[in-house]
Amino acid sequence: MKVVVFGLGYVGTVTAAGLAREGHQVVGVDVDDMKVETIRSGCSPVVEPEIEDLVRAGVAAGALTATTDPVAALDGSEVSLICVGTPSGSHGESDLSFVRSCVRDVYDAMALTSPSESGHHAVVVRSTVPPGTVSSVVAPVFADGAPGDWDVGLAMCPEFLREGTSVADFYAPPFVVVGTGDPATAATLDRLFDFLPMPVHQVGVETAESLKYACNAFHAVKISFANEVSRVFKPFGVDAREVMEIFCQDTKLNIAPTYLRPAFAYGGSCLPKDLRALQHLARMHDVDAPLLAGTALSNELVVRQVTERVIALDERKVALLGLSFKTDTDDLRESPNVEFAERLIGKGFEVSIFDPIVNPHRLVGANRRYVEARLPHLNRLLARSPGEALDGAGVAVVSSGDHHVHEALMDGAPRHVIDLHGHLGDDIEHLVGYEGVGW
Repeated sequence: MKVVVFGLGYVGTVTAAGLAREGHQVVGVDVDDMKVETIRSGCSPVVEPEIEDLVRAGVAAGALTATTDPVAALDGSEVSLICVGTPSGSHGESDLSFVRSCVRDVYDAMALTSPSESGHHAVVVRSTVPPGTVSSVVAPVFADGAPGDWDVGLAMCPEFLREGTSVADFYAPPFVVVGTGDPATAATLDRLFDFLPMPVHQVGVETAESLKYACNAFHAVKISFANEVSRVFKPFGVDAREVMEIFCQDTKLNIAPTYLRPAFAYGGSCLPKDLRALQHLARMHDVDAPLLAGTALSNELVVRQVTERVIALDERKVALLGLSFKTDTDDLRESPNVEFAERLIGKGFEVSIFDPIVNPHRLVGANRRYVEARLPHLNRLLARSPGEALDGAGVAVVSSGDHHVHEALMDGAPRHVIDLHGHLGDDIEHLVGYEGVGW
């Protein structure tokens, strides 16, 4: 099929490149000229394992291209996948302005183009949106039908891609969920994802819209739970990693082990945003949701605790080894490491940062805007190697498991090493001055 992917961030780029590999003709659409030109040149606008090869292969095969023009993209297509951002508003609500603009672009482009031979076109929201978005934001645009000879069906198809493993997740998702009341659209999406070795869950639109929030809220809860019990057990000399390792072996009652390990705070572009959105939805309907509020507070306490611990050490230079919110991604949006660095700088500490993935010159879109607002002098703070970051530092705060970081610490660790990662290895944990964030 000819597929149009609107939005070339993490979700859009991986989705576009993955579908192109499976034989679909894919056109990515984005308002950002840099992202479009990056795709056209056979490179990825985002940093992810395997994504560069996937994009390069798709472009070389002529199966993947990109444009800023929705009209050029939509002509003869069968599917539009809306993968634009839904950032948090000032009150925690999901900002749907990009979705609204995108849907209007699709409608307007239809008036100037011709449909595929079937005449049917599936407009599919893949962005994370609150329940009722398809019916209240997308459907009204097509309330009087589509322009010209187009026949349109609507759907919600949430993605379950983890940054850092998104390509692997694209080909092995936990499930495939399609929310639609239109049989033709359901059939189109069955064909689109028929390369996945699993059945498609056909559900109501609102169910599909709700599922991603439920998943992300639970992921956030699991991370906070592991960190909270870690803080409770630490005064007793208990290593909560051992507790949680055994805890996770009970897959009958204690669920899966993903995220259930004590470490640093959660962050990124999904969990904080979606948790705020759920809290906003609860407030709108006068529903008490203390666990959600408590999860965000518990996450904040992790950052506060580490900040206060560094202050108490009375060392003025700190090496922060790892800046993105998780390994193998350059996403800095709502990274607790960025927040931590910002707090230390605000308190007068000299901070030197090394991250093996982050390259300021490759940051684009919301990712770039976020770090420019929080750490406007990031170039000055970044070290070229972990050894350079550690030079003269009295404290190393480590969230990266990169082997170069490991080697630098073994060659010359400072007086204090605070482990935010949790799996740096026994040799690091035996260093004088080592301590875990919650163990």
